[in-house]
Amino acid sequence: MIFAIPPLVAEPIFQIGHFPVTNAYINSSLAVVFFLVVGFILRRKTAMIPRGLQNFAEAVLEFMLKYLDQVTRSRQKSLKFLPIIGGIFLFILFSNWVGLLPGVGSIGRWIVHEGRLTLVPILRSANSDLNLTLAMAVFAVGLSHVLGVATIGFFRYANKFIKLADVVRSFRRGGMSIVTSLIEFGVGFLEIISEVAKLISLSFRLFGNIFAGEVLLTVMLGLVAYVIPLPFMFLEIVVGLIQALVFAMLTLVYLTMATAEVPQAAHH
Repeated sequence: MIFAIPPLVAEPIFQIGHFPVTNAYINSSLAVVFFLVVGFILRRKTAMIPRGLQNFAEAVLEFMLKYLDQVTRSRQKSLKFLPIIGGIFLFILFSNWVGLLPGVGSIGRWIVHEGRLTLVPILRSANSDLNLTLAMAVFAVGLSHVLGVATIGFFRYANKFIKLADVVRSFRRGGMSIVTSLIEFGVGFLEIISEVAKLISLSFRLFGNIFAGEVLLTVMLGLVAYVIPLPFMFLEIVVGLIQALVFAMLTLVYLTMATAEVPQAAHH
């Protein structure tokens, strides 16, 4: 049986002007439309006594708040971060699980590429596109800095990384304080490098796990079409949940740390 390993790069299906619309982008757009429709329905049919979909949505939100409280230690912060963390978690989870539905990755159009007949699927798991995972990582890390500056002020937040004021004061005091401040100044640059590392780890972890799952399922379905791939499908359901949880919780940790007040002792 012939099967094709999905390429690393999402395939373009059509173009809008100079903008290529890829199969992964179509899947991510479907996820956005799904949540917009659900949100519109919930807004139109909100009742004092929740039933059906509203009851389920409220249970999910309450469940999320409990987990957020364990990290933030503040219900006020949890409510502030809930739309961000909840949105990221549900979007990633929905995108991961939709990518496992029949037809995703297998229904498409045949084209001739490099002299070979190749199937270009119309739908592809959204998080198997590095562009999407990198964009979400940039959003998560960038938002943590924006909220950090908005919460504790620009100079106090910048002092978490580059302690310029401490360096200036150390030159006035002289002695070992100069050496200590220069070391802290160097550590600040390492902190900046670690922020870049966050982008790489967040984006590549999600992309790598989802793309590897697609490759695994493609190989198993190519070898044995029935029964045998079912355990691997279940495994990918679990992996999709874990990856959504990891990405969301790491984002929550970044937001919580960025908005934490700088201890007064750090200024002396």
